[in-house]
Amino acid sequence: MHKSKQLNKSLVALLLGALALGTAAQASATTLSVLAAGTLGKTFREAAKGFEKLHPGVTVEPQFGGSVKMVKMVTQLHTPADVVAVADYSVIPKYMYAKGDQAATADWSIGFLRNAITFVYTPKSKDAGKINASNWYQVLSQPGVQIGRSNPNTDPSGYQTLQMLDLASSYYHDPQLEQKVLANAPTTNMRDTETDLIAALQLGQIDYLAIYQSDALQHHLESIRLPAQINLSDPKYAADYAKSTAETANGALPGRPIVYALTIPTGAPHPKLAAEFIAYLLGPQGQKLIAQNGFTPVHPAYAQYAAKMPASLRKMTVAWPGQ
Repeated sequence: MHKSKQLNKSLVALLLGALALGTAAQASATTLSVLAAGTLGKTFREAAKGFEKLHPGVTVEPQFGGSVKMVKMVTQLHTPADVVAVADYSVIPKYMYAKGDQAATADWSIGFLRNAITFVYTPKSKDAGKINASNWYQVLSQPGVQIGRSNPNTDPSGYQTLQMLDLASSYYHDPQLEQKVLANAPTTNMRDTETDLIAALQLGQIDYLAIYQSDALQHHLESIRLPAQINLSDPKYAADYAKSTAETANGALPGRPIVYALTIPTGAPHPKLAAEFIAYLLGPQGQKLIAQNGFTPVHPAYAQYAAKMPASLRKMTVAWPGQ
């Protein structure tokens, strides 16, 4: 009987110990919330896995969508977020920095990669065998061609597509080029983010899709190599890009080089861990993932208002050129 009581006490102690360990593990588990542009999906999911291996107990929970929409989740819906990453660096200062009656939800940003706008297609696409870098706008203007694009009111690639077509009208000396191409890209072929249309392209429901060059590589799609003078990829053409305009519900937006940026919102639940995640992206492992997924890493990364960012990130950046 005595031994039985001792055994029962031992079992209870073991159960209580296991429960305590489980509670402690649950308490130490941390979820890092990341809101990011849709085109960063594959890269950030891979980065999340690598980061989690280096940080036991941490789960990176990314959510993807149009950049403006992701930012407004923080600024208007007050969604808790540790990191916000957008496909146009101007989105963060426009919607998150303090100005007028707008309270600050961020006060610095880092430009960490570059991209280019293009059109992708498949062998099923209308005139896929004919299209090339010289005649693309003529093929896309033909009757019956269906073109997909993202919403310029919510997603950078949407308004960057408009800016690119505006530049192309001048570059190819065809004032009607933008109008003719957009006639085949009605609002019924528009989604919140362009990645939502990749399945429609692969199924042959649309022929061409305005999207980033990185997505062409990631999804093994054919793409048109547009000239750097119009594809918004090269900072040396910044003055020329600025001559283009996209009319959106958020105002007229001038063209600028495509530089993705990120920040830690002022109300981030885990700012220290968020800084470590960004440092991972800017470090060798993150830079390798960025390049493998068809982006051009910005190295060293560009800093806007570096004095306000964590010191650990400040040393990994340089001042933003021209700012």
